[in-house]
Amino acid sequence: MPNETNQNPPEMNSINPVARHNARRYALQAMYQWQIAGASLADIEAEFLTYHIDKKLDLSYFKELVHGIPKHQHEIDQAIQPFLGRSMHEIDPIELAVLRLATYELIKRPDVPYRVIINEALELTKKFGSIEGHKFVNGVLDRVARKNRQDEVTIKKA
Repeated sequence: MPNETNQNPPEMNSINPVARHNARRYALQAMYQWQIAGASLADIEAEFLTYHIDKKLDLSYFKELVHGIPKHQHEIDQAIQPFLGRSMHEIDPIELAVLRLATYELIKRPDVPYRVIINEALELTKKFGSIEGHKFVNGVLDRVARKNRQDEVTIKKA
């Protein structure tokens, strides 16, 4: 398999932004499949590792996202619901997957700067989501970041 993996914790080595971006991209696609098809996470992960992943990848981050998002879905959904302005069922499935992925990172990965998380989410939404979906995603994530990363957001904006 042509995957380059990053097995060490982030504090042990430098993070490869391309490998991390690809981990998010494939995790988004896997989460979309999980939301739509309802297949098991193990089956989806195996399928992606066998057939879909063909780029440099932070494998441990991909696995963390694929398993962490569903595990913490209730907490993630509670964090984004107040900022949606509509029900979860009315959200485009790609945009919902992006919101869940980014909110997972905002809540569970304080080592990743919130601006990186939001920027990556917007890139993924522009690539896979609806034409104007990135504006909606940006608005929701900005509010989630202000609530969950208050110290970091305040320091950066000062």
